[in-house]
Amino acid sequence: MKVHLSFATGRRTLVLGTLAAAASWALGSQPVKAQVQNVVFVQPSASAINSFPIYVAIGEGYFRDEGLNVRVESINGSGPVLQALSSGQAQFGRPGPGPVLSARARGVDVMFIYNVSTRTNFGIVVREGAPYQKPGDLKGLTIGTGTADGAEVGFARNVLLAAGLKDPADFKFLTVGDGGPATAGFLRNDIQAYAASTADMAILNNRGMKVRDITPAENQTLFGNGIATMGATVRDNPDLVTKFGRAVARGHAFALNPANKPRVMAHLKAGMPQESEDAAFASALFDAVSSKTIPLDRSKGFGYQPPEGWADWHKNMLGTGDLKAPLPDINAAFTNQFVAAWNASIR
Repeated sequence: MKVHLSFATGRRTLVLGTLAAAASWALGSQPVKAQVQNVVFVQPSASAINSFPIYVAIGEGYFRDEGLNVRVESINGSGPVLQALSSGQAQFGRPGPGPVLSARARGVDVMFIYNVSTRTNFGIVVREGAPYQKPGDLKGLTIGTGTADGAEVGFARNVLLAAGLKDPADFKFLTVGDGGPATAGFLRNDIQAYAASTADMAILNNRGMKVRDITPAENQTLFGNGIATMGATVRDNPDLVTKFGRAVARGHAFALNPANKPRVMAHLKAGMPQESEDAAFASALFDAVSSKTIPLDRSKGFGYQPPEGWADWHKNMLGTGDLKAPLPDINAAFTNQFVAAWNASIR
């Protein structure tokens, strides 16, 4: 799905009164229109809701205010997003932090510039009325997963191990699928907990299987996808980064105001109509996704990236073997240099 916005500013004024004026018009002496810069943004899935700050910034005209014409392209996964950025096919994208670190380990000069999903996109959930309050309470129980080897499995294992449980003596995973199969797993008591993505939580709650997240705060630091660009863009075209991020921050802030939700949902439906065919589910999914994007410290501003979060990602990837060796400078993977300018008008 592609979203195209095009707009032009300026107007022509033809003043007739003298021969010189008429001759000037004939020779093409017209007022110069304001320049509009085309920008391509790539996202790792065809979801307006998961990229809601972008779509709201489009719908509210915030990119237009910055003189930007933004086109959204949907591709499959963070890897292709990074390929599009490094090849120059896109200026900005929404990859995960893990793939960004892996790319930098391969010498790709990509930089995270805006932290959208400030909290992890995964969680261990239990039924609303279940007695389990923390991961340690799941000793001896079965945790359902959507896939056998998805990212949610590694996340849940890390949370359970951090709680002092032993693998596999103290817990086991059972692949039950997502959506309906996960609901059935709970109803049959095949599983007592579920390693869920943000979307999984929304699906379960929307289908009447009310769940709550028991993931501790200390395990929420592995934040999710955000906005990245190439290091060359940051160094050589900081004005573009300022304009793009300022529009995104305005869209982000607008969307988190509950009073604006009807307009937000209208913008998301315009951007991706199929995703909003079930209005109730789209609303529930937006609530779940947006709750993961609330700044951890609002005083830092929208888009701010806690350095300790990157340190945790680095440590985690070394522990899982996704990184074979430490990166020489983890701070080179991200920048907060534009955050103040982005937030100046919305604080």
